[in-house]
Amino acid sequence: MKIAVTYDNGQVFQHFGRTENFKVYEVENQKVVSSEIIGSNGTGHGALAGLLAEAGIDVLICGGIGGGAQSALEEAGIELVAGASGNTDEVIETYLRGELISTGSNCHHHDHEEGHSCGAHGCGGHGEGHSCGGCGSHSTLEGKNVGRTCRVHYRGTFNDGAQFDSSYDRGEPLEFVCGAGMMIRGFDAAVADMEVGQIVDVHLMPEEAYGMPDPNAVMTFEIAQLPGSEDLTVGQQVYLSNDMGQPFPVKVAAKTDTTITLDANHEMAGKELNFRIELVEVK
Repeated sequence: MKIAVTYDNGQVFQHFGRTENFKVYEVENQKVVSSEIIGSNGTGHGALAGLLAEAGIDVLICGGIGGGAQSALEEAGIELVAGASGNTDEVIETYLRGELISTGSNCHHHDHEEGHSCGAHGCGGHGEGHSCGGCGSHSTLEGKNVGRTCRVHYRGTFNDGAQFDSSYDRGEPLEFVCGAGMMIRGFDAAVADMEVGQIVDVHLMPEEAYGMPDPNAVMTFEIAQLPGSEDLTVGQQVYLSNDMGQPFPVKVAAKTDTTITLDANHEMAGKELNFRIELVEVK
């Protein structure tokens, strides 16, 4: 089986019709055996389905996608999983575990049009280095590394010493543009004036990380409103899309015979976090 993911710098690219690259995974017995990056060659919405079909793709995983492209993929016999975001390798593993559910139709919930696409490992697992996609740039941040591409190794722990994330364990530094809003503010600020080779330890309060939980981010729907939600279980993470077409992760907080409650708060909301950060390279 071949699975293609819209791809940009290790992340799921959010606009199917504009993607310049796909990361294609060869899967056997529910395990990834190889992967490669292929270009879209400037192909637009309508022809991308044909391009994928020619490449022998069985499944496409992407962020936002329009109805016309969905129809083209269906005609090409390609399964679609929309509404994904985050690190592509982790998204694939989530899919193979059966935990990645396509949003299908967008969830039009006006109270949540902004702010719930943020999150390093709320938008797709623990490998994204505490990024904050869609949060905007940190315009007041100053430092010699602001605006430059930085590569860092880091280890994240809670106050009790328990580790929740580590680039060292993955064997590859995290790359991001400092001050561009790709990271939580406290992480960005720590790197802004670092020297290559320097290691710093920082303690972040919730306001510098993922903020405090927002009660308005807990939403209850009729199961009939969300096709496929009848199969979800409490604690499962899925993706919805807001009216702007932006996917955001939610967790199933509660479920009855007729309703389902989804929590869009980041899993790290309200938590104090500690990071050891090593600046590996600045471009």
